[in-house]
Amino acid sequence: MMQGARGERTAPIAVTMGEPAGIGGEIALLAWIRRTPETPPFFLIDDPDRLRKLAADIGLAARIERISQPGEAAAAFDRAVPVLPLDTAVAATAGKPAPANARAVVRSIDRAADLAMAGDACAMVTNPIHKTTLYDAGFGHPGHTEYLADRAGLATAPVMMLACAELRVVPVTIHLALKDALTKLSADGIAHCGRVTAAALARDFGVAAPRLSVAGLNPHAGEDGHLGREEIDIIAPAIARLRSEGVNVAGPYPADTLFHAAARRTYDAVLCMYHDQALIPLKTIDFDGGVNTTLGLPFVRTSPDHGTAFDIAGTGRANPTSFVAALHMAARMAAHRRAAGADRCVA
Repeated sequence: MMQGARGERTAPIAVTMGEPAGIGGEIALLAWIRRTPETPPFFLIDDPDRLRKLAADIGLAARIERISQPGEAAAAFDRAVPVLPLDTAVAATAGKPAPANARAVVRSIDRAADLAMAGDACAMVTNPIHKTTLYDAGFGHPGHTEYLADRAGLATAPVMMLACAELRVVPVTIHLALKDALTKLSADGIAHCGRVTAAALARDFGVAAPRLSVAGLNPHAGEDGHLGREEIDIIAPAIARLRSEGVNVAGPYPADTLFHAAARRTYDAVLCMYHDQALIPLKTIDFDGGVNTTLGLPFVRTSPDHGTAFDIAGTGRANPTSFVAALHMAARMAAHRRAAGADRCVA
C-alpha cells in the first residue's frame, strides 16, 4: 500500500467497471501495463473473466488476479491487475451496450462508493458510463455526480470540477440545453458552486488561500448591461455574497480573455456559467489529460474526462492518459485530506 504522511499504510484506489462495451476496461488495463513506481495502487471492481477475455482479444499482456478484499490489492499490484469480483458475470460486445449489464454497472459504482466511505479505498475512479443504457434499465439519476450525492446522503448538491495541470473550471450549469442553462442560472447556484469550490481547493488540493475568478455570461461580460443584464442582476450579487462570506473571488470577467496563460496565473479555479464555457478551454489546453472530479462528497471521486468511445472500443487504440491523470489526482486529493485530518483512507 501507499505510505501516508505519518508512515501508515493507505488504502488503494477503487476503480469502477463503467460501461463494459466501452473503453473503460481497456484504459484500466493499459494503466497497469504502463505503470511506474509513482502509479497509485488500484483495484478494479469488475468481472475477472471479462477482463481476461478483453486482454486476450486486444493483445494486452495483463495478468488478472482475483482479490477478496481491497487490502489485498497492494500486494498483488506489482504482479497482476487486482480485481474485486462483481456478484454477477458480465458478457459484453465492444461498441454494443446492453441494458442487461446495467445492474452490474451500478453495482460496481455502489461497491466503490461504499468502500471509499468506509475507508477501505482511499478514493474511487469511475470509468465512463453510457447513460442511455442505464436510463433504459430504470436508472433514475442524470449521472455519476447526482447518483453519488444521493448515495452519500448529501443535503446539498456536490459540484463538478474539470481540471488539468494548467486549469481548473467549474460549470455552474451542466448538462442542459443552452436555452435552459440561461433560465436555470441563479445567484444561489453561483454562490453555492463558489462556496463548495473554495472549500475543496483548500481541503482536497492544498491551496492555502484559494482565489476564484468568475466568467461573465454575455460577450464582454455584458458591457455594463448593453449586451445583457445577467452580470448585473445575477452574477455580481453572487460574487458579493461570496465575498461577504470571506471567499476571495473576482469578476465577472469576459470569458474570451479569462483563459490565456497570464490570466490563469491570477486564480486557482474559474466559475463558468455553462458547460461549454468551461469545457472548451480545458479541452483545448489539455485534451487528453483532463480529469472530472466531484467536489463536496465525503470521499474522493475522480473520472477520466471522456466518454465510452464505442467507435474504438475493442480495437486496442484507446488512450489511457486521462484515466492515469484521474488516478494521480485521486491519490493527491486523498493525501491532502489525510494531511487535513479529513480522511477515512487509512487501512
